Amino acid sequence: MNYGAAIFATDYSVDPGRFAQMAEERGYDSVFFPEHTHIPASRDTPYPGGGDLPEPYWHTHDLFVSLMAAAAATERVKIGSGICLVTERDPIVTAKEVASVDMLSGGRMIFGIGAGWNLEELRNHGTDPATRFRLMRERVEAMKAIWTDDEAEYHGELVDFDPIWSWPKPLQKPHPPVMIGGMGKRVVERVLAYGDGWFPQPGRLPHEEFMGRLEELRRASNEAGRELPEVTAFGAKPDPDQIADYAAAGVTRTVFWLPSVQEDELSGRFDRIAERIGAPLS
Repeated sequence: MNYGAAIFATDYSVDPGRFAQMAEERGYDSVFFPEHTHIPASRDTPYPGGGDLPEPYWHTHDLFVSLMAAAAATERVKIGSGICLVTERDPIVTAKEVASVDMLSGGRMIFGIGAGWNLEELRNHGTDPATRFRLMRERVEAMKAIWTDDEAEYHGELVDFDPIWSWPKPLQKPHPPVMIGGMGKRVVERVLAYGDGWFPQPGRLPHEEFMGRLEELRRASNEAGRELPEVTAFGAKPDPDQIADYAAAGVTRTVFWLPSVQEDELSGRFDRIAERIGAPLS
């Protein structure tokens, strides 16, 4: 089992580069940063976690600036979006950003993506929430074309462009892994259709129910005649028994959330995770 660490890198917490260093020093294999370009002042869309929306959501640094800061400060740890809201991003620009981070980091980019839950936020970007999953698929397919073709073009319902030239190409071939986030009914279908792996959030379901979703992915993969896609349990509890269950089910990485705090307090949080899982990570 590999372990990752995730944080909302904010204007009042530890620098994303230093966060990545702290994780690398402790043996983590990866670090992840989420994305919200902004948070609408209205609170019409309920927070999926329940209760009030936590303050870090509207204090985050730009995702790709954080990724590059983390890459520049480290040598080994993988650098990931957890997650990138591709439904709020131009696919041509985003393809170049992903490829640039992957090349400049030495091929360490993990591209976690999602369709978004905040409906007002989506609308502010001109995205119709009703078509966001179709838009997510088309933007991913378009980006894959840009990453792999010298003259890339894409013609869909919501994304359409004639042949273009765009470099750099990603260092990883054919491209960084595209990890599909979400826990909805059709997420397994999406993972198998255009993803390279799944970013489920086990904390949103009872443990046994989450294990059932992992089995659903295994069955669907077998029926499709393909290997089990890479699975990262994102935002999991540092519970050694549950992590053992994940490993037995084919999960290859467990990612823990860390709070948006300064280095001294963050160091203690890292220590408590190590104590709970019962072993050093390195």
